[in-house]
Amino acid sequence: MTSGFSVNDTKQRFVYQGFLIPFILVTSLFFLWGFAHGCIDVLNKHFQELLSMSKAKSAFIQFVFYGGYFLMALPAGFLMQKAGYKKGIIFGLLLFAGGAFLMFPATKIQTFGSFLTPLFIIACGLTCLETAANPYTTVLGPPDSGERRINFSQSFNGLGWIAGPLVGGALIFSVSGSGNENKFSSIALPYMLIGTLVLIVAILFWRFKFPPVKEESHENSGDAGRARVSELLKHPHFVLAVIAQFLYVAAQTGINSFFINYVTEEMPQITNLEASKILAFGGFGLFWLGRFSGSTLFMRIIKPNRLLSFYALMNVITMALVVAGLGWISVVALFCTYFFMSVMFPTIFALGIKDLGPLTKKASSFLVMSIVGGALVPVLMGRIADVSTMALGFIVPLVCFAFIVYYGMIGYKVKKGATA
Repeated sequence: MTSGFSVNDTKQRFVYQGFLIPFILVTSLFFLWGFAHGCIDVLNKHFQELLSMSKAKSAFIQFVFYGGYFLMALPAGFLMQKAGYKKGIIFGLLLFAGGAFLMFPATKIQTFGSFLTPLFIIACGLTCLETAANPYTTVLGPPDSGERRINFSQSFNGLGWIAGPLVGGALIFSVSGSGNENKFSSIALPYMLIGTLVLIVAILFWRFKFPPVKEESHENSGDAGRARVSELLKHPHFVLAVIAQFLYVAAQTGINSFFINYVTEEMPQITNLEASKILAFGGFGLFWLGRFSGSTLFMRIIKPNRLLSFYALMNVITMALVVAGLGWISVVALFCTYFFMSVMFPTIFALGIKDLGPLTKKASSFLVMSIVGGALVPVLMGRIADVSTMALGFIVPLVCFAFIVYYGMIGYKVKKGATA
């Protein structure tokens, strides 16, 4: 007798319960916000050169972007509780599209602050999408395969991460600074494209009728509409998941933000455009491969928490090689980091909300809020790089991955005596 993510059984359950098309639409969201995140990593290096700013100051892009996640997370969770997943997703898509279209006037104003405003709005929209889509994938189907289902959807997030620096790098780095033209004009096109696509997806969500879903019940759960922070604190596996997610996003964002800096400094013969292509195909290509293989293969034979702890341990090793600054060896190690980062976010998310029942939406908003780690660590890494070397800055994600090893080994365990 088998359990879990049997393709035939899952397909039948999706079709019979009306979950297939909603699952496809929700999965498309993962691609969209992956693309947005990928473009951010290209902008980081671009502003360093156009505005002659330090690495620490350019990292304020991440500070504002992920700060939007922090500020919007609780309102997004409240919106999901009051309006439901579908309306919350549509609202998030409209914010996302609005921020993307505001990048065009920002290219005319041509100040650093004018770009930070639309990025903040985009982040608020993405917060709504992530607060809804991550837990929604875990309830759109059999509960025993929730971890694998969210990893499968997150594999399309990996495709977005590939497309972001690939399209963004090609459009931004290849045409910037030609003659006396507006050096910022190349930034607008990729955001106009993604804004249009996001509006189309919003219309599809508005037109399609979603089936009602029921989250797992919890025998001692309180009133779902009045879930308090104190109730969530009674679940140690959730509290530790928030910390682990904070550190994971901190590590991932720091690595993404300074990937191009690190590669071009370790290998001076590589240009910014070439580095952005390496990031797209090499780094994010491995990232996508890791998520896809994790959801469809490895998590069928390895428990999610064990895979998480093993991958985190491998990243402790790769980060040590990156800090050592060994040329091609360190660059290859940096690539490998993406494969091992791949399953961390969705797996931590799924483990953190496990057995929370009616507290799930509230817990999801806190897990999304923990993304604020991406706002703080790039600034710290940039500061270390400005006063020392870029390589030394990567000691910060090394420490972050070490905690995730602990969470995957011990911290994920649900204490049955905890009450909601």
